[in-house]
Amino acid sequence: MNAVVISVLVMLILSLMRTNVVFSLLIASLVGGWIGNLDLSKTIEVFSEGLGNSAEVALSYALLGGFAIAISKTGLPNAIVHIIIKIVGKQGEGKRAQYSKALVLLVILLMSCFSQNLIPIHIAFIPILIPPLLHVLNELQVDRRLVASIITFGLITPYMWLPTGFGAIFHDIVQSNMAQGGLMIAKSDIPKAMFLPSLGMIVGLLLAFFTYRKPRTYKQVKLESEGTQSFQQRGVWFAIIAVIIALTVQLALDSMIFGAFAGIVVIYLSGCIRLAESDRLLTEGMRMMAFIGFVMLSASGFANVLKQTGHIEKLVEQAASLIGHNATLGALLMLIVGLLITMGIGSSFSTVPIIATIFVPLCMKLGLSPMATIAIIGAAGALGDAGSPASDSTLGPTSGLNVDGQHHHIWDTCVPTFIHYNIPVIIFAWIAAIVL
Repeated sequence: MNAVVISVLVMLILSLMRTNVVFSLLIASLVGGWIGNLDLSKTIEVFSEGLGNSAEVALSYALLGGFAIAISKTGLPNAIVHIIIKIVGKQGEGKRAQYSKALVLLVILLMSCFSQNLIPIHIAFIPILIPPLLHVLNELQVDRRLVASIITFGLITPYMWLPTGFGAIFHDIVQSNMAQGGLMIAKSDIPKAMFLPSLGMIVGLLLAFFTYRKPRTYKQVKLESEGTQSFQQRGVWFAIIAVIIALTVQLALDSMIFGAFAGIVVIYLSGCIRLAESDRLLTEGMRMMAFIGFVMLSASGFANVLKQTGHIEKLVEQAASLIGHNATLGALLMLIVGLLITMGIGSSFSTVPIIATIFVPLCMKLGLSPMATIAIIGAAGALGDAGSPASDSTLGPTSGLNVDGQHHHIWDTCVPTFIHYNIPVIIFAWIAAIVL
């Protein structure tokens, strides 16, 4: 038995049974350690050591949650919703309703894509934009599973394909780790090689529009942070300034923590938040994003346990022994191995270093071209980012869509995104490995 396969399956089954994701990761870690011949005390020690790897991420998300609540009090989200309602109307009939849906979904899609490349704030936009839009989405009877699929598409596809923002980081990881595996490539080749796998994401998005095209009814729930729909120009302008400063500090210092902190300070100084209520509001925002932080911490500990068992290497070796000299089968098995690893640890950026040093020699042995090798490693790393209960690409959408308790993380975000994206990406990446 392989500890990676069994523990990931345990985690996924428990999650599908609506067990809390953190509990699922803890139990899967114990199972993985047991199968990997680590005693209980060693498993706990290794898990605890792994928590430190995501401490910065957890604090970043907590502060981003506080920043999101602070932004909401300036009136900027209400201003955006007001503009959308003014254009489409609160509720339309026939073609007008369809145009309304199209516009709202287009705004969400563009913001999701821009958050990875043009304005690299990652999931920070979700708690700012999505909760105020829920009222409009409910009026239009938009299926939130479609919205989750749209956001996840925007969080993944740009870094897979475009070499800017988070894409530049991902492409650098692919290039450097392939070099360590013995294959030097030009970074300019990565977008070309990742075109077909990215096309799989586009196909999956189109399928999601078809699958979730029917109206779905939700209760209209007034949110505590929603307040009134009024806003003042002064607050909106300060919010825009805060976002610009937060982004500038984040890029200059390469720190989401200090970027969010700088944005919060600007809003404090603007007077949009009274000092008397600042502590409560920021605590509320941190609590909103804290769940993501706890899941990321748990996933980091889980990943450390899997690494210590040595079964990740065994899984790759077992796949290699099944492959023989069959390049077509080899490409498929490597993609599936990448899917399993990323589903477990929840990070495509962390999966590439794990698989690249082993996949590169294997691809060379099978006679696959450098472009095909890039497509396999890049897609194998990204596979599982959609659908993983521990990925911020699924946790982010849930954090925004479930503020009123009507959107389930596993069944309304993870399962839809897994089905609509991982299957097409495997198919298109497999084709890329064969034709490139």
